[in-house]
Amino acid sequence: MRISVDHQLCEANGVCEGIAADMFRLDDSDRLTVLQSSVPAGDEQLAVQAARMCPRQAIAVED
Repeated sequence: MRISVDHQLCEANGVCEGIAADMFRLDDSDRLTVLQSSVPAGDEQLAVQAARMCPRQAIAVED
């Protein structure tokens, strides 16, 4: 699975980082960085939950 972020939609709310801090990080200028574009085995549910909980639906998780 791969994670991508639409930076045009992202409002840097940090919900994803709160759910999956090993995959997402907000920098000092509130820009979201995907730390692991490939979802580690066993973390698929966290990645999907982070995408679902994104207020702007800016995160995509794809096979």
